[in-house]
Amino acid sequence: MLACLLGLPAAIPAHGADAAKTLHYILPAAETSFDPAIARDLYTGHVNEAIFETLYTYDYLARPVKLAPQTAAALPEISADGKTYTIRLQPGIFFTPDPAFGGKRRELTVADYVYAWKRLFDPRLASPHTWLLEGKIVGLDQLAADAARSGRFDYDRPVAGLEQLDRYTLRIHLTQTDFNLGMILAYVPLAAVAREVVARYGDGKGEVADHPVGTGVYQLGQWVRGSRIVLEENPGHRPMVWNFQAGDDPDDQRIVRQMRGKKIPQIGRIEITVQLEDQSRWLSFTSGAADLFWLDGPLAPKALLDGKLRPELAARGIQLSRLIDPEITYYYWNMQDPVLGGLSKEKIALRRAIAMAHNVDEEIQLVWNGQATPVHYPIPPGVVGHDPRYRSLLQYDPVLANKLLDRYGYKKGADGWRTLPDGKPLRVRYTSRNEASGVLQAELWRKTYNALAIHMDNERMILADIMQAETLCKLQTRNFQWIADFPDGDNFMQLFYGANVHQNNAACYRDAQYDAWYTASHALPAGPERDALYHKMARSLEVNGVALMGYARYRNMLAQPAVLGYKKHPILHQEWPYIDLDRSAGPAR
Repeated sequence: MLACLLGLPAAIPAHGADAAKTLHYILPAAETSFDPAIARDLYTGHVNEAIFETLYTYDYLARPVKLAPQTAAALPEISADGKTYTIRLQPGIFFTPDPAFGGKRRELTVADYVYAWKRLFDPRLASPHTWLLEGKIVGLDQLAADAARSGRFDYDRPVAGLEQLDRYTLRIHLTQTDFNLGMILAYVPLAAVAREVVARYGDGKGEVADHPVGTGVYQLGQWVRGSRIVLEENPGHRPMVWNFQAGDDPDDQRIVRQMRGKKIPQIGRIEITVQLEDQSRWLSFTSGAADLFWLDGPLAPKALLDGKLRPELAARGIQLSRLIDPEITYYYWNMQDPVLGGLSKEKIALRRAIAMAHNVDEEIQLVWNGQATPVHYPIPPGVVGHDPRYRSLLQYDPVLANKLLDRYGYKKGADGWRTLPDGKPLRVRYTSRNEASGVLQAELWRKTYNALAIHMDNERMILADIMQAETLCKLQTRNFQWIADFPDGDNFMQLFYGANVHQNNAACYRDAQYDAWYTASHALPAGPERDALYHKMARSLEVNGVALMGYARYRNMLAQPAVLGYKKHPILHQEWPYIDLDRSAGPAR
């Protein structure tokens, strides 16, 4: 993106964003940590993506998505063998002013990226994002291993694979071929972080959860934990102008007419409220108190008819941007759990029986009002490596599921409920979020377990607590959603990689064969050879009863008439820098 902007300095307006323009936005769950090395939920990602900057981002309008420079001066120069990346940084980019910098302007250099990436490997910080670079950069894993032995992470020690040629040039040496590293470098956890900020505000483990300082378009203004977040324009952000090209979508031309030539950003203030309940969010939008609204499936009938905006809303000028999210909801069973885990025949039979007794189509209809599409493959639509022809072995068949349990010794007692093969009680604890959709999911899963004569207990928790317990392998089973960090199949197949237990491997699954296939896939470019490995990996998950693939949800984003230039991006969490507001086009507040 910025490569095309740098050639147009005279066209960039000198004034800042209009401070009177305030965009009102709603998040359906509370923020977690404003430290990009720690936060791993989609909702906090909205905020961190606005404050911190990665070397690369994605073109706003290009579909399929296309990588673009952000703080880098251009796309990386990649060696023929895919093992060396040379990246040049734009000079003259500065962090938001902060007391940590001693009153001086603090310029961004490649050393800030090297420092941020090292943080992901610091055992004390225990980042859930280590997997992004693990095993990839020459010498980085050894630095972490030495720190684990000594108890001290040496941030000053050079890493051979992170060669800083000068303040603005970085050469990355990889352990093996990887032509997709650019996409990983566009993901928020790899954003630049200033060492001085961590030294001043970091807690005992080095996390800066509540004082984010970045180089992004916005900075944190006000914050009421779990309730309200206000972002304000970073006045020192480098000049940028809206200069994207229209894609194949006919609506792109309208967006280009609305936005071409405008300074980025146009909106000076983002006010975010956290509202857990569907109905509250809907009332906020329909009353005009929210400008952009994420219409989850439970509310879909209020705004959509056959996938299109209802006429009465269209007549009011409400806008709809709709796509299938590059995500997957799947159902896992904790492979370390004493009741559900393990690879013995009877444990595999139990998990496969549960999978075959669950009606995915019914969940799509009842929980999401049809606003999702079934997905059999671990890689969802819109992501490189997806196979729309793949069909799972675990098809809905509750009769066969019961026969499977009978065969492997899960007998029914006098009370009609099944026991374990050793005669002990069989109870399963299903964890769900404590809002309306979580309650509905729990009731559908209770129906599934009842059909098998298995006792199910429902544990309801807020998302932050679920994620923490999940990372520690303390949950038995739940619906797990994963949306693409980057649009490549690797981002989804890593969810079951053994080394990612306590990071993204929620099923806490370790299998030598799966891990060997996954490791081998890293040396291959996207294509038939890598796809063949992915197929083997997908089948092994079914055979071992590790998880049941579920669905990818539609993302329905509603915008008030006042919002200009809006189009939901498949990968970016938010599009705030690229849109505008014209209150004369919408209802008065």
